[in-house]
Amino acid sequence: MRMPRHPPVLRVLLLPLLPAALLVVSVLACARGPADRGTPGAATGASMAIENKGSDTIVNLALAWAEAYRIVRPEVSIAVTGGGTGTGIAALMNGTVDIANASRQMKDDEIAAARAKGIEPVEHTIAIDALAIIVNLENPVAELTIGQLSDIFTGRIANWRDVGGRDARIVLVSRETNSGTHVYFLDEVVRRGDKKAKDVFAPETLLMPSSVGITSEVRRNPNAIGYDGLGYVTAEEKVIAVAAAPGQPYVMPSVATAADGTYPLSRALYMYTAGAPTGEIAAYLDWIAGPAGQEIVRKLGFVPLGADGSAAGGPS
Repeated sequence: MRMPRHPPVLRVLLLPLLPAALLVVSVLACARGPADRGTPGAATGASMAIENKGSDTIVNLALAWAEAYRIVRPEVSIAVTGGGTGTGIAALMNGTVDIANASRQMKDDEIAAARAKGIEPVEHTIAIDALAIIVNLENPVAELTIGQLSDIFTGRIANWRDVGGRDARIVLVSRETNSGTHVYFLDEVVRRGDKKAKDVFAPETLLMPSSVGITSEVRRNPNAIGYDGLGYVTAEEKVIAVAAAPGQPYVMPSVATAADGTYPLSRALYMYTAGAPTGEIAAYLDWIAGPAGQEIVRKLGFVPLGADGSAAGGPS
């Protein structure tokens, strides 16, 4: 499996997911003195506001960080909003947020557009996530290869009997196109990691605005299949073991298999800032990258990063 690149920028750690895609939560947290930056957050006296927006995969984690940081730095207000990776990146380029959460790396055209506006995006790796393939609990299928998943989500395989299941039409469930998770799944599963491939999701695919929408449809529909960050998966969905190719081992997603790279659908999660962070934003990112922030990553089902920015193994 190809893991995303990790440029030598400031490393941070990520947090679990939140049920509502556009939930906005402001929590007080942090302050090392007056704000020292030229980004959207506003400072009043000794208080400070940080705007944080983007990936729904990361939103629960970001909320948990903000709540914990409130205890550490009660003079800083952190507003956390979901809406998808694309939404967060657009907000960063428009100068309306301090931190954009992303479940994929910025695209070349996004970086070029930001630079055209005088913004130099800086990437901070915050955690590793395992993308789980989920089906209804009644579905007898337990294992699929990346190739089979590609054929399923493009519509080349349309009946569960063709992969060892019942004689029933497969119902496809995906995130919307502004989601970083959607882009990752398109690149790594639908197109099998081939940058020259032009495969797309089957037109009948149901596009959901949030991770919760995917899990809800899979629970309701015995013929549905979808994907979600491991932190969103509950005992009410069945998780499929995935093999990178025929003849290779089928592996279940977990903190351990994502950390050691044996699960083929593991990915890095990111935060982006407009330029190198300073002042309160830098202090907050440092805290996320430290032991307290990393422990929250672990508790929420993500893989924390080691001191060098790599995945830190071990059970959750």
